[in-house]
Amino acid sequence: MSSHAQQARTLVEALPYIQKFTGKTIVVKYGGNAMISDKLRRAVMCDIILLSLVGIRVVVVHGGGPEISEMLKKIGHESRFVDGLRYTDAETMDVVQSVLCGKVNKNLVAQLNRLGGQAIGLCGMDGQLFQAEQLDEKYGLVGRITNVNPAPVENALSNGYIPVVSTVAQGVDADTAYNINADTAAAKLAAALGAEKLILLTDVRGLLRNPKDEETLIHVVHTYDVPGLVAQGVISGGMIPKMECSVDAIAGGVERVHILDGRIPHSILIELLSDEGIGTMLKKED
Repeated sequence: MSSHAQQARTLVEALPYIQKFTGKTIVVKYGGNAMISDKLRRAVMCDIILLSLVGIRVVVVHGGGPEISEMLKKIGHESRFVDGLRYTDAETMDVVQSVLCGKVNKNLVAQLNRLGGQAIGLCGMDGQLFQAEQLDEKYGLVGRITNVNPAPVENALSNGYIPVVSTVAQGVDADTAYNINADTAAAKLAAALGAEKLILLTDVRGLLRNPKDEETLIHVVHTYDVPGLVAQGVISGGMIPKMECSVDAIAGGVERVHILDGRIPHSILIELLSDEGIGTMLKKED
């Protein structure tokens, strides 16, 4: 088949998906390798702009772990982790806030704008988007979200912007900012926005039945399967919190959660606008 015919087929295949999702809200949690590699970052940005141009309301929620670690190293402050979460003392919190709400957020916004998108940056403290209380003293200034006010994001969307959100929250129990896990924040925001989908970009193929074999990708998981898969050890390590917040998002009204491999260029477009899903999709019982 000629490449033109192939292109036409691809577009025809995408059409029903575009019709289905146009006007709907999709939240993309962006982090990991897809954020570090220039080539992958560009592919993610182009996907987000394309979705936005066909009328899909895309919200980007980002992390920035590597950039935070790098900045802490520059100022000679050691990164410490407790149960996989960054221990956040006051000095670390200052760095988290300036790196996430400042450098990382604005760089993403600028890059989207340069590629022809219309992006606007928001941090969890803007318009009280995320309010939080301390999760547990052992993690320091790490917060648990107590309230989400989606209005700033809604306003940006209705004005045609792509909101880019960093996950620092305003403390309600103390005069401080809190560091929030980006997966959790994305799940809570997706529920508050009544999003159709939440997409978590990760550095794995999705959920694998055997973590050492990429061919054992589980394409569809129902929320009621999750406890059993945790018990069997299929969902383990860093996948546990991802799955937990995915289940919460669905309980909060999000239709589908996709765990996608951010190392595959254009994985978002392939997952959303083609017949072949490539990651793990989580949904409620049929």
